[in-house]
Amino acid sequence: MTVNFKNIINFNLKKEEKVLNFSDFQKQSLKFDIVKLQEAYMQIIQTKKFDDGGGVSHFGAICLTRKPGDPNSIKGHRARGIYWTKPNKSGKEVTRDVNIEEAEYSEFIPDYENTYFKEVFDTLSSKYKLGRIRILLKEPRSTLSWHRDPEPRLHIPIITNPGCLMVIDNVAKHMPADGSVWITNNTKYHNAFNGGEENRIHLVACVLDYKFN
Repeated sequence: MTVNFKNIINFNLKKEEKVLNFSDFQKQSLKFDIVKLQEAYMQIIQTKKFDDGGGVSHFGAICLTRKPGDPNSIKGHRARGIYWTKPNKSGKEVTRDVNIEEAEYSEFIPDYENTYFKEVFDTLSSKYKLGRIRILLKEPRSTLSWHRDPEPRLHIPIITNPGCLMVIDNVAKHMPADGSVWITNNTKYHNAFNGGEENRIHLVACVLDYKFN
């Protein structure tokens, strides 16, 4: 009996493609100017430091939206927000951090209105129902916990490198910093890691009206 190894290999590749569900990373039709995004980021960090979410290691956020007139709504644990994780070998799910009423974060912070991010905010708000919008830092050689969030997230990579990947279920994907907009299914278990030697910077928004198939 002759064995056709080419057919076996093709069959196994097709099986793997079915297992790897890249539909949890959905590229949108929008695109922004990556140079202006990077310039706006550099403009903000001249005067603003990343919030560590109440002393959390390897976490940094700069909030671009807040509850109207409430500067305290973006401080400490409110820069992070509720999520679920399985922290040990028991596999038992636990809740971390504080609940956030995302829809209340409707005011673009006036300090940043003279940056390109305001134009980005206006465009995104016209197409999606958004919660918090943050600039998120992932430091070199660091990772997030294995966790799930209450809603999908919109990502615009600003600074990245080939060692930066997001993992949803068992699928890892790199999102390049080219002005593209992605929506990721953060309601599934996931993490993100930066295996490079420079900061990974993404603009990340909570999306309240987006459904994955």
